[in-house]
Amino acid sequence: MAKLLFVMPAAAYWTLKDGTRHATGYWAEEFAAPYKAFTEAGHQIVVATPGGVIPTVDMMSLRPDMAGSAQAALDLEAVIRSAEELRHPIRLSEARLDDYDAVYLPGGHGPMEDLWADADAGRLLTAALASGKPLAIVCHGPAAMLSTRVRGESPFAGYQVTAFTNEEEEGVGLAPMARWLLEDELVKLGVDFTKGPAWKPYTVVDHNLMTGQNPASASVLAEHMLKVLT
Repeated sequence: MAKLLFVMPAAAYWTLKDGTRHATGYWAEEFAAPYKAFTEAGHQIVVATPGGVIPTVDMMSLRPDMAGSAQAALDLEAVIRSAEELRHPIRLSEARLDDYDAVYLPGGHGPMEDLWADADAGRLLTAALASGKPLAIVCHGPAAMLSTRVRGESPFAGYQVTAFTNEEEEGVGLAPMARWLLEDELVKLGVDFTKGPAWKPYTVVDHNLMTGQNPASASVLAEHMLKVLT
């Protein structure tokens, strides 16, 4: 049995460029699908957030039209309700990579508010990348890579990476209101940004780093991790 660390945002909103707050958090499918896959395989999950704050689900991600159907939304909600780990997160500052076999970061717009500039996230991701342990990050989760910069340089530079694209941000209507776009900032970070068709599952594996483009990619990413962990 492996022990996995889920690094999740504490933010319940995303500050837009006009100063207004867009309600968000983590995206339901990006937590629930991997959580279900890992726990059913017998693996242990620990959730870590900045300050040990209980993470907030983005309620939009539980809407039937976003989840795919009314039943899919109910299934996601059931997984989230059953996940006791969500209600007892540890402080990200207290997370030590040596205690875990793998690290996973779900998305939602929450990481665009806090994890992108969180020093503890930067420390943990830098250590995870160097360790060779599986490191999986999906959708807006790669915003946390921005926190690894030291004097403008990141250890993720040169790695092939995917994430929520500018096209997809435009598709949800938030691109014009964003302070910055994730795809743009990751390119500036120096990663080799690659992408597939909007909204379709697309994942990239580069050494121990596994990234997924969007919510539909979370299940595929979990399958990649399970193969490595078994």
